Amino acid sequence: MPQPFIAGVDLFCGAGGLTYGLRKAGIFMVAGIDLDPACEYPFVQNNGAFFIEEDIRRLSADNLAKLYPDGAIRLLAGCAPCQPFSPFRRGTDNSDDAKWGLLRELSRLVKEVSPELVTMENVAGLASQSVFAEFLKTLDKLGYDTDWESVYCPRFGVPQHRRRLVVLASLLGPVKIPRGRLTPDRFKTVRDAIGSLRPLTAGGIDPRDALHRARSVTEVNLRRLLASRPGGSWEEWPAELRAACHKRKSGQTYKSVYARMSWDEPAPTITTQAYNFGTGRFGHPEQDRSISLREAAVLQSFPRRYRFVRTDEEISLARLGRLIGNAVPPQLGYYIGKELVRTVWAREMTTPSRSRSAS
Repeated sequence: MPQPFIAGVDLFCGAGGLTYGLRKAGIFMVAGIDLDPACEYPFVQNNGAFFIEEDIRRLSADNLAKLYPDGAIRLLAGCAPCQPFSPFRRGTDNSDDAKWGLLRELSRLVKEVSPELVTMENVAGLASQSVFAEFLKTLDKLGYDTDWESVYCPRFGVPQHRRRLVVLASLLGPVKIPRGRLTPDRFKTVRDAIGSLRPLTAGGIDPRDALHRARSVTEVNLRRLLASRPGGSWEEWPAELRAACHKRKSGQTYKSVYARMSWDEPAPTITTQAYNFGTGRFGHPEQDRSISLREAAVLQSFPRRYRFVRTDEEISLARLGRLIGNAVPPQLGYYIGKELVRTVWAREMTTPSRSRSAS
């Protein structure tokens, strides 16, 4: 029996991490939509799908529906920007953030297009917000079988301590969030992921890979790196190396900044500033520098040769750090895709004569 034909569109597609994983699982990804033009090159070059530069708030249901091939089982993937719900914005009043409404835009498009399959991924903190409860209520009213869970990415082979909220919804029968099978003794570590990459100095660039470049560091930060051990914190530094924020009571709880990663465990959550030693545990385990853009991408589970920029394009640490840090880990996307394919196969096996024409 031929594999069911699932065609997907990736809203808020970014650099293509989710699309890459879904394609690997056997889903035909038609297009990605994002308002950031920097996403176009990596999305198209690595996924062979169309890129549409568009604000989701201006996307009509008719134009979205036209992207799907006739006869396909339609998947709509939507990973709205997560900054309003991020744990890294502790103490910030974000209730007026315009990005809060983007999940409602996903609800609107699901309601108007009625795709057979839906997936959504975001930070775990979204689960406690009213906008998420509204989203689930909409799916229920539309007749979707829905499952959701905060999943731990190392269980899926992603080499970082990242936790993400995943939603799956189906009009074709029961769907279940993949749980991941790896146990802690089998988690992929920093050493597994980046241990074989070429050594760099601070400010250095691998001549064979422009993305494998490390940010330069100030003299004081170099001294801090030299005083840091893998898995340690700034508390171990001599007093003269401590920043002013470390000496304030409000800053004493931030132990995972200005720190080195540990070789033999997963990395911390890769953020948009993972190239910066001072914004997290982003110091290389043994080299006196922060991790490179390529290392950040590999720790996100992107393939080592994933192309983020043209060969003649100037590298911007901030722009590429944003694309890498905001991405859905492709390895997580692969397991999401496998579960969606399994759901459709189960439907095909129980109703083999069912027409799969799109509604």
